[in-house]
Amino acid sequence: MIGSIFRKKKSFEGLLSTTDLHSHLLPGIDDGVQSIEESLSVIRGFVNLGYKKLVTTPHITHDFYKNDATIILSKLEEVRNAVSKESLQIELEAAAEYYLDEYFLSLISSKKKLLTFGDNYVLFELSFMTKPLTIKEAVFSMQTNGYKPVLAHAERYLYYHDSIKHLEELSNNGVLLQLNLLSLSKYYSKAVKKMASKLLDLGLISFIGSDCHNPKQLMAVAEVLNSSAMNPLKDQTLLNKYL
Repeated sequence: MIGSIFRKKKSFEGLLSTTDLHSHLLPGIDDGVQSIEESLSVIRGFVNLGYKKLVTTPHITHDFYKNDATIILSKLEEVRNAVSKESLQIELEAAAEYYLDEYFLSLISSKKKLLTFGDNYVLFELSFMTKPLTIKEAVFSMQTNGYKPVLAHAERYLYYHDSIKHLEELSNNGVLLQLNLLSLSKYYSKAVKKMASKLLDLGLISFIGSDCHNPKQLMAVAEVLNSSAMNPLKDQTLLNKYL
C-alpha cells in the first residue's frame, strides 16, 4: 500500500516543519481512514517521510459527523496504543476541524471547551459551495472566548478566488490561514494552485497541513514533498514548528 516513494525520504526541514497539522487519521469517525490498519498504514508513511508529530483533526459537522471530545480522544488513545505496539517513533495529538454552522456557534456560546491545538488554536472550515454569512460572528465569538481561529484550507474556497481581499480582511482581524500541502500542486485544480501561490506571495499563510484522509492521498503528499512544488515555502514563516 505504501510505495517506494516513501523510501526516498528527501529532507524537507528548513522548508517545512516535521509537524503536520490537519489530517483525518482516527478510524471510522469521519471521511478519513476507516480502520486501525489503514490508520497505521498512513502513520507509517508519515514516519518514513520524516515527520515527528501529527496533529490529526477529525471533522465535527453536526449534520454528518457528530463527533465530540469524548469520541475523538477515545479514538486517539486507540491509535496511540496501536502506534506504541508497532514502536513507531511519532507523537500524536488530536484537535478537530469544526464546520462553521449553527451547532458550532452554539458550542462556542455555551462555553463548552473546544478541541484545540498549540496555543489555543481552533481549526474551522467553511462551506465549499456558499460564502458564509456568519464568519465574522464566529471569529468574534471564538476570540472573545480566548480562542485563536485558524481557517482550514483557505485556498480551496472558490468564492474567495476573485475576492482575496476577504481573506486579507480575515487575516487582519486575527484569523490565521492554513494551506493544504497538496494545493502546491494541481491535485485539486489549477485554480486552487494559483490561489495558494497568491496567498503565499502575500504572506498570509501561517500553517501548512496535509489534510490527509487515506493512503492514496499520502502518496500524493509524498510526491509533493519530493518535488519542486515545495520551493514557494522557502521564504515563508510558518508556525508548524511551534506546535
